[in-house]
Amino acid sequence: MFIVMPVLIAVHLIVCVLIVLVVLMQRPRSEGLGAAFGGGMTENLFGAQTTHVLAKFTTWLAVVFFAITLLLSILTAKSAGAKTAIQETLLAAPIPQATAAPSALPVASPAATTLPAPAPASSPAASPAN
Repeated sequence: MFIVMPVLIAVHLIVCVLIVLVVLMQRPRSEGLGAAFGGGMTENLFGAQTTHVLAKFTTWLAVVFFAITLLLSILTAKSAGAKTAIQETLLAAPIPQATAAPSALPVASPAATTLPAPAPASSPAASPAN
């Protein structure tokens, strides 16, 4: 598993570079960057069907690119779920028991405290009307 990921990443980078080069070699309708490489160079390499060959090669490279990307994402997800040696050691170690903390002061319960009864409210003396 440790050797598969770097090999796939290296192949992925090579496919990416090839896609860029093949797309730049293609001759667009407006004669853009494809003309910079020389119109006759790609026709000499691939024959008169240059556009067709480069389009098929681009399609195959795109399929390989997406397949490797999917495979890399699956392998990365599986490796993220696996436990490392440090995690396994920590999980196998015994769990320390917690000690009880000493209480500072005893707390009085609210039922034990009694409040004095309130004094009856005195009403103002009625003064005689003159």
